[in-house]
Amino acid sequence: MLQCAGRHWQRLHVMLELGVKFLISYFLGSVMGAMVMGRIRGGVDIRTMGSGNAGGTNALRTQGPVFALGVVVIDVGKGIIGAGLIPALDLPFVGIDPDISRTWLALSCAAAAVFGHVWPFYHRFRGGKGAATYVGTFIALSPAVIPPLLLVWASVVVLSGYVGLATMTAAVSVPVWLAVTRLPGDQGLFIYSAVMAMFIIFWHRANIERMREGVENRNERLMLFRRKERVSDNEQH
Repeated sequence: MLQCAGRHWQRLHVMLELGVKFLISYFLGSVMGAMVMGRIRGGVDIRTMGSGNAGGTNALRTQGPVFALGVVVIDVGKGIIGAGLIPALDLPFVGIDPDISRTWLALSCAAAAVFGHVWPFYHRFRGGKGAATYVGTFIALSPAVIPPLLLVWASVVVLSGYVGLATMTAAVSVPVWLAVTRLPGDQGLFIYSAVMAMFIIFWHRANIERMREGVENRNERLMLFRRKERVSDNEQH
């Protein structure tokens, strides 16, 4: 009887730490960089402008580089804190349970921060697409992933001009990279990256549809070959 009660208490304690830290990470993720910067600028809400997305790309397009930089710093930062700092907190009445996997706790908190960004509690669950916060979680979970991720992202941007396509491709590249370099060791990280890649693609489905229709915004200033073509045309004229 006492052993059974002890096991139940142990499970409850594990669930308590996981649940509390998941919620803290979610509420942190709900702090939207676009809304914070909008308040600083006097009540600007970029969700009513441009593409309607509360992310860095729409912030850059509608409000300029300084505003966009602030958005990205906040959104990436909450991913770092959610995945890196919150799992290690020794909270009053919660503590740190040795029976819970630190890896899975960190991955759960990382996912919660991304979910908070997409469905922010403070803003009627209307948020962004989660990409910047996702990058922040990997800065905390596995910084070695960041250089290849950014390389893939930048390559797709300069070749296509589509930031959304670059974001989706970079997200997919992470589980591929981990499968090649880290399996079978880091199975949890691989599963997290694969699930998040599908999650990010799902939230970019409107971008996919616009690309199919040929109406997606294309940043031609960043396109390497388009620039060269225009330079050549100007030289000929």
